[in-house]
Amino acid sequence: MSTQTRVAYQGEPGAYSEQAILDFFGPAVQPVASPTFDDVFDRVAQGACDYGMVPVENSLGGSVHRNYDLFMRHALHLVGEVVVRIRWCLYALPGVQLGDLRRVISHWQALAQCERTLSALLPNAEREPVYDTAGSVKMLAESQRRDTAAIAGKRAQALYGLPILREGIEDDPNNYTRFVVIARTPDLPPAAQGAAARERKFKTSIVFAMRNQPGALFRALAAFALRDIDLTKIESRPLQGSPWEYLFYLDFAGHAEEAHCRRALDHLRELTTVLRVLGSYPRAKMPE
Repeated sequence: MSTQTRVAYQGEPGAYSEQAILDFFGPAVQPVASPTFDDVFDRVAQGACDYGMVPVENSLGGSVHRNYDLFMRHALHLVGEVVVRIRWCLYALPGVQLGDLRRVISHWQALAQCERTLSALLPNAEREPVYDTAGSVKMLAESQRRDTAAIAGKRAQALYGLPILREGIEDDPNNYTRFVVIARTPDLPPAAQGAAARERKFKTSIVFAMRNQPGALFRALAAFALRDIDLTKIESRPLQGSPWEYLFYLDFAGHAEEAHCRRALDHLRELTTVLRVLGSYPRAKMPE
């Protein structure tokens, strides 16, 4: 490849989304920091970046609803996934002690995932949500406020040069985030085509809508149950323009081109008003 692969992500350098890019694509890639998830999707759709990396769910905090909504607003494809272990660190300026701190800044999800630990370490410190985890360390380094701490991953230390007061402050060590790779075409990226990826089982993501009738969802899910297809996730989102009607995002084990999966999708298509296959891709391995 003559030019370096560009992959958009939301956040500042040092964010876990950037780590997900490096875990999936390897070091020979150019992560492109973006202010919002909308910008990530736009950069991929417009060709400014080859791929995008976005979080879709956290094992503690649940689904990232904004990205599910953006899947329907763009004609993009899911072509990969990666799971990242989330381990939060508490940053402060050099020489600052816990007793000096009156405020903790970070993304609201990081603050929520560390709430019990923060209550024990800093019971009187104010929690202030900001736009990004790594961005909170950048803000702290720029402000030089000695009464403030920030929460981010360990990569932020090398980038912003602040010491870590405490490492592993998340309330639950079983803290993982699942990220997906978005692209303009359904072709799997080279990182998902190697021998190791081929050995993994596939997963397919779809979105569908149905008429609001008794038993409609039961009949839709039966298309998979009748063929012993494992459903790994289901998420509902409001159908814009139709109050109290919903889109259903569903992940299932298998590739859309496998015979039993293809029959399930054909069955489902007879029951739905909207059906779109977002993509089939190798299932991610859990990090050690």
